[in-house]
Amino acid sequence: MQITLSDLDINQEGQIVTVQAEGDVRRRLLDMGLVRGVKLKVLRKAPLGDPIAVFLKGFHLSLRIEEAKCIIVKKISNDDD
Repeated sequence: MQITLSDLDINQEGQIVTVQAEGDVRRRLLDMGLVRGVKLKVLRKAPLGDPIAVFLKGFHLSLRIEEAKCIIVKKISNDDD
């Protein structure tokens, strides 16, 4: 099932399918390693959902909710779900 990164819950994992942002935002997201096929895990969300902390490729990254909504992911099911 494909959803946006912002739709993943804390401790859920996903694999990036595509980045739908445009222009400078798209370039910045791609430069940070948010490219197709990368697996990531949502670590934390701020109380109002913004920002979202994720772990990918061995590092932590915080994204604004609007940026996370531009990243389409395929949910990876966890054994404890």
